[in-house]
Amino acid sequence: MTKKKKFISELRHGDIIDEFFILTKARQGTSKNGPYWDLELQDRTGKIPGKIWYPVSKQYPSIQEESFVKIQGQVDSFRDNLQIIVNKLSLLDQQEISWSDFLPSTTTPPEVLLKELEDLCFKNLKYKPWKKFCGLILRDENLREKFISAPAAKNIHHAYRGGLLEHTLNVCKICLKIADLYPDLDREILVVGALLHDIGKIEEFSGDISPDYTDKGHLLGHIVLGINIIETFLKKVTDLDQGLILHLKHIIISHHGEYEFGSPKRPKTKEAMVLHFADNLDSKMNLMNSMIQEINQDEDSWTKYQRALGRRIFNPPHTQEFIQDKEKQKKRSIKECLLPLKG
Repeated sequence: MTKKKKFISELRHGDIIDEFFILTKARQGTSKNGPYWDLELQDRTGKIPGKIWYPVSKQYPSIQEESFVKIQGQVDSFRDNLQIIVNKLSLLDQQEISWSDFLPSTTTPPEVLLKELEDLCFKNLKYKPWKKFCGLILRDENLREKFISAPAAKNIHHAYRGGLLEHTLNVCKICLKIADLYPDLDREILVVGALLHDIGKIEEFSGDISPDYTDKGHLLGHIVLGINIIETFLKKVTDLDQGLILHLKHIIISHHGEYEFGSPKRPKTKEAMVLHFADNLDSKMNLMNSMIQEINQDEDSWTKYQRALGRRIFNPPHTQEFIQDKEKQKKRSIKECLLPLKG
């Protein structure tokens, strides 16, 4: 297995490069010296431009985008931005690489998240038809493979490998917490609805490296696609009550909440309302966390403007920081008290 030694975020002007990247873009251009290649290279920490200047560019009549490559060259600076001057480029087999080195991904491996999601569902589902229904879906190899890699969105929230799994698991946990607070809720249909509310996204997006909308995604959207997916499995569970099936479909169809947010229907049951707010809460928290991580907290407490939220986000002081400071001061005082007295 090929492992990266140095990531893009660690590169500095003058560094000698013998490293692996995803080649996300390759465009040919012409300068006064001859033809050249304009590249975009990526790993999990970001992207960096690359250049193959003439006459080295003559060695590459064509370059395949969205491929894994080994790059040899040097880090240069152009208009205060780093770029890599490429001396040699060679293709890698996808079997040789670790995806987690190259693509933004969940901090917890997606396979671990899927196991946690399975355990959560089967622990909380007591009604046998629900358990059978979810088991059929979670054990379907085709769905599992897509679920593990799928993002929850193209750009906004959980837009990375395993993002759909992470989001789904979080929504399940939020729904269960709310069900603890309101015990009259149908806890089991909330779990099933949370598990399946975004299942259509496994067919809405395509491409492991640069996810984009499929034709189905553009024309139907993940809500319709999700209903189509679960219909196949519902036919295999003949003892599942039709009223429960209707309620589940309503929960999935209405989870965007309002018509202006792409919801075919607005939530009309307590469980549908809970799932809508759980879904919205987790997506907003993920987006805001991503925004805060991008700011230089030594220089600023405000994020850039985020169009999806219609605002900038402020990163305030955290109470825990003051608690930790107090604990450090206390430990420092104890250590000073234990120092031997000078004679």
